Amino acid sequence: MNATLTSPELTRADRCDRCGAAARVRAVLPSGAELLFCQHHANEHEAKLVELAAVIEMSPIDS
Repeated sequence: MNATLTSPELTRADRCDRCGAAARVRAVLPSGAELLFCQHHANEHEAKLVELAAVIEMSPIDS
């Protein structure tokens, strides 16, 4: 998964839609809907997101 964040940066308050962990990835579907994922779930669903032509945006890792 190689992408950059172009929407507003994810914050500590943003949570994974699958498990509630800190969100690291935003997937924007062609319909405009957004899904937030932790890195684990982003990796798990990457193939399907690519198949759906989602724009994948990764948050910079906190230092």
